[in-house]
Amino acid sequence: MRAMAVVVLTLAALLVGAPARAATEVPWFGTNPGNLKMFRYTPSGLPSGRPVVVALHGCTQDASYGTNSGWTELAQRWGFTVVMPQQQAINNGNRCFNWFQSADTTRGWGEAESIAQMTRKALSDAGTRRAHVTGLSAGGGMTSVMLAAYPELFAAGGIVAGIPYGCAVTLYEAFSCMNPGKNLTPAQWGAKVRAASGHTGPWPVVGVWHGTADTTVAPANLREIVEQWTNVHGVPATPTSTDTVNGYPHARYGSAVETYTITGMGHGQPVDPGAAAGQCGRAAAYVLDVGVCAAWHMAAAWGIAG
Repeated sequence: MRAMAVVVLTLAALLVGAPARAATEVPWFGTNPGNLKMFRYTPSGLPSGRPVVVALHGCTQDASYGTNSGWTELAQRWGFTVVMPQQQAINNGNRCFNWFQSADTTRGWGEAESIAQMTRKALSDAGTRRAHVTGLSAGGGMTSVMLAAYPELFAAGGIVAGIPYGCAVTLYEAFSCMNPGKNLTPAQWGAKVRAASGHTGPWPVVGVWHGTADTTVAPANLREIVEQWTNVHGVPATPTSTDTVNGYPHARYGSAVETYTITGMGHGQPVDPGAAAGQCGRAAAYVLDVGVCAAWHMAAAWGIAG
């Protein structure tokens, strides 16, 4: 334990003293069948073996989502790599990830495979096998895709204002999945995940964040995502514990799934700008200062906080 503490303290000292660097584009990471761009933020002096976080932006956003949501400042603070895939307008006019098209959500195909290739590239360069994925809105929908189609790549995921995996296969279906949402049984949702990869476990743990005043992606999607992933993990879709975090309801479903219900928040990513414990991010379009930073709590839950 003493040796581990020395390593952690040494890492923290190195990172605090290291100058921050900007995210850079990685021009080659594989065959890129989804025609996406890869941006990456790596703190200066980062030792080998530190984790990777993949941060997926929402519609009309770009790779700067990784900074606005707080992930790059946490990477600098605690020492890990952030991969920021970026959609291109030629693929989707609103720069949404195509979480609803089977050509982009099937394992080995399209955008999902591009993101998997970025993840493998980052893992190889970082000298680690430990990756996590998170995203907002369309990025949340694509987070569901990555957790289902590539569960062996990700230890955990954070879905913010997102959609359950397999909810839609066409654009028309996508709108009804967003609002009012699709109501399936936990077994039906879980079967979609199990059919996506042939993986038999262990499965990624999942955190779900949603605002109660979200009229773009209905809050009912939080319930459906919980039903999907509790079924995959084989645990009941009823909380085993509840409390509040920064005044907002928080529930756990064993050690497999947790939810944060942000009362009064519309469609967006929760942030809490500042440098104190629990704070991160900066307000921007669909990045909302509501006094709690989702990225900070995800990193803490995933065990990558310094």
